[in-house]
Amino acid sequence: MRFALTVLFFLISASVGQAACRQISYNSNGYTLCAFDTRKDKIVLFNLDSSGQPYGGFSNLRQGLTAQAQQLSFAMNAGMFGTDLKPIGLYVENGKLLHKLNRRNGSGNFHLKPNGVFYVAGGKAGVIDTDAYAKSGIKPDIATQSGPMLVINGAVHPKLSPDGTSAKIRNGVGVVDDHTVVFAISDGFVTFYDFASLFLEQLNCKNALFLDGSVSSLYAPDVGRSDFLARLGPMVGVTTPKN
Repeated sequence: MRFALTVLFFLISASVGQAACRQISYNSNGYTLCAFDTRKDKIVLFNLDSSGQPYGGFSNLRQGLTAQAQQLSFAMNAGMFGTDLKPIGLYVENGKLLHKLNRRNGSGNFHLKPNGVFYVAGGKAGVIDTDAYAKSGIKPDIATQSGPMLVINGAVHPKLSPDGTSAKIRNGVGVVDDHTVVFAISDGFVTFYDFASLFLEQLNCKNALFLDGSVSSLYAPDVGRSDFLARLGPMVGVTTPKN
């Protein structure tokens, strides 16, 4: 429960619609965490603009939202994508299925099974492995598939080894409960196991999902971040009406 109290502090201290982001150190690695409450914060997904072209990054997304009288207070890349910047797995935006669930085998992180889905449905958030999602009957308002799962039902993904040596900047998402969502991005290079341990041991998340590495990017005015490391596919954000 130690971090659950800190997440609660995030949510209480943040104004409605503003990102509750903080920087912490865990096991000698630095991370930026952003926590949201689905009961008051509008978490949304973005990929294509009004002309059907990928936003590609936070600057274009902000401009597009401004034209819709919306303001972006947080954003992060939200799942793996192809060369066309479109998702390669399940993608649901505003209740509309835009790409079906991907259960194929293959190489790369996405196919390090079990992979999984982050979703919000009826104000409740969750992270769930792909096979369980396929059987669940969940009808999400938003959903994005990525992989691998980092934490599965209270345990680190069995294929993530504490002896692993591959280290990258990584970002992911976990849920503390049905309405508390925590997004995390490493400030430096970390292994998969270290990143999974952050969600399990420090953030008290029983389920967490890897979103990506290397291209991992964050827009968070709270901590002065507006990254541009590479063009991005799907993005998750929090918006408010523009004053």
